Amino acid sequence: MNGGHDLGGKQGLGPIKPEPEAQEPVFHEEWERRVFALTMAAGMLGRWNIDQSRHARERQHPADYLNNSYYENWLAGVEKLLAETGLLDADANNHDLRIPNPADADKILASGGPTTMDSHKPPAFRIGDSVRLKKIHTAAHTRAPSYAQGSIGAVVTHHGCHVFPDSNAQGNHLGEHLYSVRFSAQELWGRDAENFDVLIDLWEPYLQALDET
Repeated sequence: MNGGHDLGGKQGLGPIKPEPEAQEPVFHEEWERRVFALTMAAGMLGRWNIDQSRHARERQHPADYLNNSYYENWLAGVEKLLAETGLLDADANNHDLRIPNPADADKILASGGPTTMDSHKPPAFRIGDSVRLKKIHTAAHTRAPSYAQGSIGAVVTHHGCHVFPDSNAQGNHLGEHLYSVRFSAQELWGRDAENFDVLIDLWEPYLQALDET
């Protein structure tokens, strides 16, 4: 969805003031550590996946998303999911839950989970193909950045078949071919842009062959 979270390539929002990575703490306040732990522990109950978690944060009013800090948005998302899945109801103990333990948490945080999937469908694009990123108008979750939609690029890598986040956010665990696509800055931001390229990882349903546009 094109909401307050989708800020890549946008203008007029003021300068970014990043902290040097070597100096930035993992958590700036103790409450941020607690929100991170709550989000991880609640997610391990098995009632939603990572894309549903992202979409819950995105479904805030754009003004709230932009006014919140990073972990305030995490808290808003987990609160929404806990309410929507009934885990705050009086009978929540009757749910068939996957209860986390410290050993499982250490394993997940250290290695994550696989996103690759088997596919019986051959890839639609080859390295070197010119493709257009579709204009995707949806209120659902998508990983196609709005600033690049409608632009033409070239496939430079095929990563195989991976979990498709758009369907995964709806609870459908499906796989689609994933590509890295190179876009010129001029294609994205006009002929006066500086001379550099941008690589974006994009799933096959986001892309059109030029003869289809």
